[in-house]
Amino acid sequence: MLVFLVLVLVSMAVHPLAGHAQWRAWVAHPGITLAFGLFFAALLSHLWVGLRDVLLDYAKPAGVRNALLALVALGLLGLGVWVLVMLVRLQL
Repeated sequence: MLVFLVLVLVSMAVHPLAGHAQWRAWVAHPGITLAFGLFFAALLSHLWVGLRDVLLDYAKPAGVRNALLALVALGLLGLGVWVLVMLVRLQL
């Protein structure tokens, strides 16, 4: 994730994008789209591991813990689908 962020910052410093059309064209490039997809997959995985560990440590009743884990999983899955839909729509 850090490599991605550094590359994006360097890219923005070297070739600043002025308008929405330039941003959209940049993100629609297949390599950038793939990089964004991998970044968000890593980010959502990182969120899952962190939130899961917190819930396993602090949510003591098993029913509450399982319900919270299911809610977190559904929320992260929803975010992942949303990002995937946005990235696919850029390619069309």
